[in-house]
Amino acid sequence: MPRRYRPPKRVVEPDIRFNSIRVQKFINRMMIGGKKSVAQGVMYDAMELIAEHTKKDPLEVFDTAMRNVVPPVEVKPRRVGGATYQIPVEVPQHRQLSLAIRWILGAARKRAGRGMAEKLSRELMDAAEGTGSAVKKREDNLKMAEANRAFAHLRW
Repeated sequence: MPRRYRPPKRVVEPDIRFNSIRVQKFINRMMIGGKKSVAQGVMYDAMELIAEHTKKDPLEVFDTAMRNVVPPVEVKPRRVGGATYQIPVEVPQHRQLSLAIRWILGAARKRAGRGMAEKLSRELMDAAEGTGSAVKKREDNLKMAEANRAFAHLRW
């Protein structure tokens, strides 16, 4: 990363079906080896499965799941006088989204199931209900930040 200037953020176009930038970022992150059409197919199949199971708008379920996984604080290591402290810091908006996407995808990939679309749909539905591995990861993150709240004065 350059020291003198911050490179401009890239503009992500919304996806074709739901016209949502969040869904498009999710698809881009899910993509492996540049195969965007495969990632889109998996995402849209997962959304159809969500619509079948919950009888709700899949975009609402997706947004609820993302809201439930987004972390407000995280811990960052900071070295002070030979000791390394875990210091709780607030998470910027763009990083909150990328962490939530990463955690949901990681949890979905680790799940047992038939295909990625089914695993992803199950993880998104669980996250929307407030359960699942991605939500547990968020809770663990919050507990770690709460436990290290005493070191918050070392923030830079």
